[in-house]
Amino acid sequence: MSRPPTFVPPPCAAARTLRTARGDFAVLDAVPADGVARRGTVLMLPGFTGSKEDFIALLEPLTRAGYRAVTVDGRGQYETAGPADASAYAQGELARDVLAQTEALTGAPEEASADSPRLHLLGHSLGGQIARAAVLIDPSPYATLTLMSSGPAAITPTQQARAKMLADALAVLSMDEVWQAMQAMEPPPPQEAATGADGDADDAEALRARWLRHSPAQLTATGRQLSTEPDRVAELAELSLPKHVISGERDDTWPLPLLDDMAVRLRAHRTVITGAEHSPNTDRPEATAAALIDFWDRH
Repeated sequence: MSRPPTFVPPPCAAARTLRTARGDFAVLDAVPADGVARRGTVLMLPGFTGSKEDFIALLEPLTRAGYRAVTVDGRGQYETAGPADASAYAQGELARDVLAQTEALTGAPEEASADSPRLHLLGHSLGGQIARAAVLIDPSPYATLTLMSSGPAAITPTQQARAKMLADALAVLSMDEVWQAMQAMEPPPPQEAATGADGDADDAEALRARWLRHSPAQLTATGRQLSTEPDRVAELAELSLPKHVISGERDDTWPLPLLDDMAVRLRAHRTVITGAEHSPNTDRPEATAAALIDFWDRH
């Protein structure tokens, strides 16, 4: 589970509702300060069990560089409501949500012109595979695609087993009961954390509150997607859209050799963030933001 450093947005960001043709989505909308030259807009999609807050630590450096950054809870994630029907979370449905979010931020396709602004699209983990599905439907609204710690096909067998365990638990237990079971399986915190500041307790409660607002149907459906996703790299490579594969230096969801090979097959820019694991956006946000800005500035 991703662990953002805080659930409180920085001053540059506002929590709001993005209204689209496919429903309303909770977002954090971070805007460069007055006087900062605007360089573009970025739409960021979180991963499995995650939320828009996973990108909080990136917002200030991105806006300082002139990028408007919009992070979104997908349908059934945290503060965006979702139905109890698992079919609502088919990958194609989630991808069309992204296209609708994009249209709400940039304008309808029929209104676009050659010099209309296009979005930089970024997806972390599960969000990367949804982003990939969206650009395969329609790449035209996007300036670039960044896949962050998001691999070419299904997650590792160990992670598949964990996703199945979660789905089995969600079928018979409440979200709160599943949360308690997951916490019981976690290693004990270091002694200094166990007896530490009130902020530690606040962060733990925020993570629990987020978990309780996720849709069980969404978790079950997307966990199954992650475990069965086919390799679509060849399809994606056919698009002329500039691509970026970024990850930490360790990843137990998609091992680095898989990510390295995917980048070669995509002819994509490749970045490895030293000292980071599956979530470089929370592990090393300043270095991650710098790499993202460098890539977007080129395009």
